[in-house]
Amino acid sequence: MFRKIINACVKVVQKYLPEPFIFAVILTVVAVIIAMPICRQTPLEVVEHWGNGVWSLLAFAMQMALVLVCGSTLAAAPSVKKIIGKLASLPKTPATAIALVTGISAVACWINWGFGLIVGVIFAKEIARKLRGVDYRLLIASAYSGFVVWHAGLSGSIPLTMATPGSGLKEITRGVLSSPVPISETIFDVHNIIIVLLCIIALVIVNTLMHPKSNNVISVDPELLAEETPNTTVVAASPAEKMENSRLLSGLIALLGLSFLVIHLFVKGKSLDLNSVIMLFLFLGIVLHKTPLAYVRAFTRSATGAAGILLQFPFYAGIMGIIMGIGESGICLGTVISDACISISTPRTYPLFTFLCAAVLNMFVPSGGGHWAIQAPIMFAAGADLGVDAGLTGMAISWGDAWTNLIQPFWAIPALAIAKLNAKDIMGFCLIDLVVTGIIICSGLLIWAW
Repeated sequence: MFRKIINACVKVVQKYLPEPFIFAVILTVVAVIIAMPICRQTPLEVVEHWGNGVWSLLAFAMQMALVLVCGSTLAAAPSVKKIIGKLASLPKTPATAIALVTGISAVACWINWGFGLIVGVIFAKEIARKLRGVDYRLLIASAYSGFVVWHAGLSGSIPLTMATPGSGLKEITRGVLSSPVPISETIFDVHNIIIVLLCIIALVIVNTLMHPKSNNVISVDPELLAEETPNTTVVAASPAEKMENSRLLSGLIALLGLSFLVIHLFVKGKSLDLNSVIMLFLFLGIVLHKTPLAYVRAFTRSATGAAGILLQFPFYAGIMGIIMGIGESGICLGTVISDACISISTPRTYPLFTFLCAAVLNMFVPSGGGHWAIQAPIMFAAGADLGVDAGLTGMAISWGDAWTNLIQPFWAIPALAIAKLNAKDIMGFCLIDLVVTGIIICSGLLIWAW
């Protein structure tokens, strides 16, 4: 029965899921159609809301691109790749390969979503080169499935924003958050840690069980995954070439950046915010690539993975503009969705419905920053009225944002580009993961609220 369900999911996704950019266009049209009758907006008003929203997330888009590219560049460092190569030799069967990829990817995504997403796919490709008989689609799907825990981890944009002084918390939450919420009440809350661990364990088990029988395995020729090794042999003759290949310059600039982080986090006791995470991976990457020129070349190669984000982010920002645009009714579509969740909530079910609300909105706005802008003004105030802890409300939004990424192909774009696959190749497996992790997250939030 389980095998039939998996095959049915794979076939449905293969047939109906379009290319991610087409998916963004379709969601834009859906948002336009819904906003006009519900919020009593004219077509011109909807177009104006969309146009005003297109460029509203440029700063956040830059942060997301840097998280991805810096994480990817760090993963491409020779010492990191060497570790990945050794780990890829460990699994001897398809089942152990799937389990190992899932576990490592999930843990890495919890540490940093950009780093984990790229490391997971690079690790999966390395295994595909060395191990025969493993299904390549499921291998990449397993690498991507770990992404579901990212927003509950160290690079989660919402909990990090909540922990960041001067981030406009009081204004955006309508006075509910007058001071930052420490990550001990969000990321490192024991309930959140338990949900993360259970999701990872469940993903490892389910992904392993999903591996098809040998006659249905779709593998890949290892030669097709071969990549050109950049030429690192440089004869530094001129002063410019010597500077480009100077380990001293890399060491000095890395020392500057890492020293700032030590002072910022440990001396002044500041929180680990999104910018700190980006800085950490930026300067660790410079250290591990050894020379400025090596880092520049690796950074340039990694930047191609951000192409999908750069193309699609304005469209999703436009959708956010439609969802936040206020029509004649005096309310926006985001408020309608959020109010619907609030109206049926009790103090104990409020985190669950907040999670489900965020999950629906994530299909239209796959951005933690977008969720923060849409839901923070409404959900934190309602949560405070119901007596729900602000940290729990924030994590419910975060989990909702991360959960439906399993079937929203936007964030899979960089991984798919590296793996040379299409979204429809992996999303059938991810649909099963969506159901399994959804049960765990919903149960965990209900217990947390109890």
